[in-house]
Formats: sequence, C-alpha cells, structure tokens
Amino acid sequence: MELGLKDSLPSLVKDRFTAAKASQSLVFSSTELAILHSKSGLPFQLRYCPSLAKKPTGKESKDSKPSGPKPDPFQNPPADLLVTELPVQNPTHILVLNKFPIIPCHFILATKLNKRQTARLESDNLATTYACLKAWESDRRRLFAFFNSGAHSGASQPHRHVQFVPVEEMNRDAPEGAWQPFLDLVDEKGSVVAATKTGEKLKTVKEIPFQHFVVSLPEQPSVHELERIYRLLYEEAERVVREYISSTKGGKDLELHPEENGDVPISYNLAMTTSAMGIVPRRNEAYVLRNDSGEDAGAVALNGTLLAGTLMVKGAAEWEWLKEGEAHQTGPDQGTELDKVLQAIGIPR
Repeated sequence: MELGLKDSLPSLVKDRFTAAKASQSLVFSSTELAILHSKSGLPFQLRYCPSLAKKPTGKESKDSKPSGPKPDPFQNPPADLLVTELPVQNPTHILVLNKFPIIPCHFILATKLNKRQTARLESDNLATTYACLKAWESDRRRLFAFFNSGAHSGASQPHRHVQFVPVEEMNRDAPEGAWQPFLDLVDEKGSVVAATKTGEKLKTVKEIPFQHFVVSLPEQPSVHELERIYRLLYEEAERVVREYISSTKGGKDLELHPEENGDVPISYNLAMTTSAMGIVPRRNEAYVLRNDSGEDAGAVALNGTLLAGTLMVKGAAEWEWLKEGEAHQTGPDQGTELDKVLQAIGIPR
C-alpha cells in the first residue's frame, strides 16, 4: 500500500509532536527506567511515571456523574493532534498523536469510521499498519505497532485504533545492548511450536510464563499474507483461551466475551514490526499487589507494549517492589516478581 505522503512519516510525526508539546496540546510525561529480567533471562523495561496517576479524567469532581457517552478522541480530533489522513488519496484512517505520551512521538492509527475495537482487524487495518511501519523505516528507524482488544487487554477506547511507538525512543534511556523488543527476541530465539502448510512457523519462548505466539513476516508481505498470519495468530490465541477455560472447569477466573456485533470472544494484544507479528491472549488487565496484611497495595497494568517488553507503573510501591523483585527469587523454577505479573495477566503454561 502506498500512503501518498509528500514528507517522510518520521518528519511529519516529529514536527507535529514538537508543535503540540510546545502548545501544550499534549502532555508529555518523563519516566524513570529500570531493566528487569524474567527467569528466562529476557529483558523487560520497567517505567515509573507518577505524574500519570494525576492524569485528567474529564470529571469535574469525584461526586459528579457522567452526563453522556464517553467522548471519542478519534472523531474530529483537535487540529494540533491530527497528523494526517491515510492513504492521502481516498483515506480510510487518520493518524493522531497520543495526548498523554510517555514516549516521544507516540501516535495512533484510527479508522475514519467508528469501527469496533473488539471485532477482528480487517485487511485495510493491517495493510495501513504495515505501510506505516515500512514508511518509518525508510529513514533508518524502526517502529513498533500494538493493538489492544477486549476487557482484559488494557484497551481504553472502543473506536478501532492501532498504536505506534518508535523503537529508538523506547531504547534511548536504556544501557546499550540491555534491551530489545520482546517481539524481536521471540522471533530470533523462540522455539517453533507449530508450522502451517503455507510455511508460517509459530514461535514461542517456553520459559516465559504466559502463552504467546510470534510469526516472522515475509520481506514484502501482501495484504492477503498479513491477513492470513493475523488469523493464524488469533485462532491460536482463542484455542489456548478455550483450553484454559475447559481445564479450569468453567474458567472460574475467565469467561468468554459475548460475541455480539462481530465481537471476538477473547481479550488479546497484537503487535507488529516489519519483520514479525505476535499475539498474547489475556485473562487479566492488571496484577494487584498485596501488602503483608493482604490489602491492595497498588497494581501493575499492561497493554500491548507487553509485546515490546515494557511495563509502566504509576506508584512508588509498585516501582520498588518490581525493581527489588529479582532478589526475591527463591528457586530456579519460581521466577521473580516480574514472572508473577507475567503469569497473572496471560494464559499460564
């Protein structure tokens, strides 16, 4: 797919981001960064952003009641946040900046029509996502795309959208060589668990405590190939969710979602780069920390950046608990506090 842009996509996004930040049309929050490791040895970023705990909710007071439906940020977005329409000729999508980013140049691809986030992605969604990834790399940069779907996925908006974060910006504050996107690591080092008649190989890292699957993309995938790989990944994710529910005798901690208006029955995160596509089926949006008295001491919530190998917390308790977690490992098979989070939010092995 040709996007039809006159300027390079990185320049277009960066210029709009710089202007929107200067005019305070978006609120950029800096973070502290630590690198954690699961028992697999793979690195994960932990970002601490206390300012997001004070993020505006749109409510006038804690006692106020919503006066109507939640505003749709992708329906007539502010001009300062709108990057462009895509493709430029006969647009079906818009690019908008994230209003509350913690990574510079975090932007979003949303459908012009208000399609459902909980339905399957369509061929034009996948093709436009890949075209954005490819256009970003034309300037020797890399882009990471992720999609959150379902109540347990970390999705915040019902209007269909895919999010993008520049890999170089995610890696900027990390020690050199200390971190790679999780999707890359599974693609490079994962074990093949299944192969299809058309040649795709499903890969996973068996030491990671949640079910996940990654497929390498061909050099120049067609729209048909992108759609086939997406459906292959989705079907594998739904299969393990159904098996989990069956094995737990009705899934006491997980139920299938109602299949209304084309909605799919599971929650999942999908991620894509120009070299791979991956999926994680979800059973919890967050892991709740408990203090010594068993009381709620904060939570670690995750969305599709999980497939980038990143987590973000807003509270000091969660930040310290996870940073110190590697010292809490009591045995080679029990993992760290990070592993507890990873097992809790996904479908356990």
